[in-house]
Amino acid sequence: MIAPQPFFRSRGTPFSVLHRARALLLSGHSVDLLTYPFGETVPLDGLNIIRSRKPPLIRDVQIGPSTAKIFLDIPLYFAARRQLKRKKYDVIHSHEEAAFFSVGLAARHKIKHVYDMHSSLPQQLENFGRFNFAPVRHLFERLESYVLNTCHGVITICADLADTVDSLGVRIPHSMIENTADDSKVFPSQEVDVVGKFSLHNKKVVLYTGTFEAYQGLDLLVDAFQSVLTRLGNAHLLMVGGSPPQVEAMRERVTELGIDESVSFSGTVPSYEIQSYLKAADVIASPRSSGTNTPLKLYGYMRSGVPLVATDKYTHTQTLDASVAHLVPATAAGMAKGILKLLEDREYASRLARNAVKKADELYSDRAYLLKVNQFYSNVFRSAGEYQSTDEECSRTHA
Repeated sequence: MIAPQPFFRSRGTPFSVLHRARALLLSGHSVDLLTYPFGETVPLDGLNIIRSRKPPLIRDVQIGPSTAKIFLDIPLYFAARRQLKRKKYDVIHSHEEAAFFSVGLAARHKIKHVYDMHSSLPQQLENFGRFNFAPVRHLFERLESYVLNTCHGVITICADLADTVDSLGVRIPHSMIENTADDSKVFPSQEVDVVGKFSLHNKKVVLYTGTFEAYQGLDLLVDAFQSVLTRLGNAHLLMVGGSPPQVEAMRERVTELGIDESVSFSGTVPSYEIQSYLKAADVIASPRSSGTNTPLKLYGYMRSGVPLVATDKYTHTQTLDASVAHLVPATAAGMAKGILKLLEDREYASRLARNAVKKADELYSDRAYLLKVNQFYSNVFRSAGEYQSTDEECSRTHA
């Protein structure tokens, strides 16, 4: 398995990589994970993490496309070449842009290549506003199409990406496997006194968790919260995540709005503490303003029993509907109205939360996730006559 990001980090794609590996290990496979020279270890028995060499002067890498990623992907490629010479593998399971060089490596070593498509890479350029030039987008579009037409199987994580693959008419095993795995299976929850830590006694807590990238719509959220405070003076916005520079920039924003005493920032917290933050919340807000991929965190939100307000964008509505979340226009006024609705109408808010838990149990359980990964791999090998049953476990090795 080749993952071109820091592993492990408490954010979307590394969680997805983690649970793909966990599913394969639980199915009897062995997994060598080749990844960047940054990240934390994880308590996952059987996972062998191999880190590529660190280029000079690069100490870390931000989310999304960047020059640093180019310099990190070069040693990652050569590390993959070395590993394939040392050991015989049955599959290269590539994530994101690692698919571009995995095509050639899989062909050279006559092994299968599975592409884990977490996003449309040309769309990433637009979402992050980096390298967003027509020639670059066109190059990425051609590379993405090439990968999809040469790999032996593709996993997508949401309906939008599944539609993209289907529109190309590719004739390979394809499965949409939402990132619904239960993080607590790897990171058992540890209680943290969130209420005491942030002085939230007698407060109505609105919680945001996630990255602080522009597409998350955080400006929309803090503008909305300013309006919320004019009606509910005991409301408090707790924002979890973000790099130190991003947090500082957001602090300046809330100070300008005059709401700094009613907004707290935790910075990035360990995965095993997230449940404590969810329990401290009266409302969870997902203000995402652009993009089409379903946020991985939505599935944890649905399991939490806390009512959710989310923008009425396809990034949310391909998973959420009005029975499980309060969907609002992607405006500050819409978000403010939605937050107030859930804080003031607790019977309605409780009904949404109960419905969300029920839907998560029925459609997005950890067991269902593991089964989907196993069935996908059985289809990949069956297509070549190498797998006998969807329920049969095998001991193949995966790069």
